Amino acid sequence: QVQLVEAGGGLVQAGGSLRFSCASSGSTFSSYAMGWFRQAPGKEREFVAAISWSGGSTYYADSVKGRFTISRDNAKNTVYLQMNSLKPEDTAIYYCASRVGVQYAYWGQGTQVTVSS
Repeated sequence: QVQLVEAGGGLVQAGGSLRFSCASSGSTFSSYAMGWFRQAPGKEREFVAAISWSGGSTYYADSVKGRFTISRDNAKNTVYLQMNSLKPEDTAIYYCASRVGVQYAYWGQGTQVTVSS
């Protein structure tokens, strides 16, 4: 069983930055691709970014490309999301997830980000 714990959410003004971390329990972290998702009020959960098990490949939603950066440190069992140039439409609960095979099987509890205009 994998447990994921996010940290780093909060309130920030538009144009500001935040950095999330997501710490994973267990010894298999480096075997999994990892992803970040978000869910805004009244909307479906959407993909934000993903990173391969080695960190060699990254993927981003068009809405965050060029502003957000996903990274990982397998020695610390942690994945990060650096968010710059934040916009009010980035307001959401952000979740990290571990990908096992073709699906994201383990999810964190979520952390709230509010971007004020």
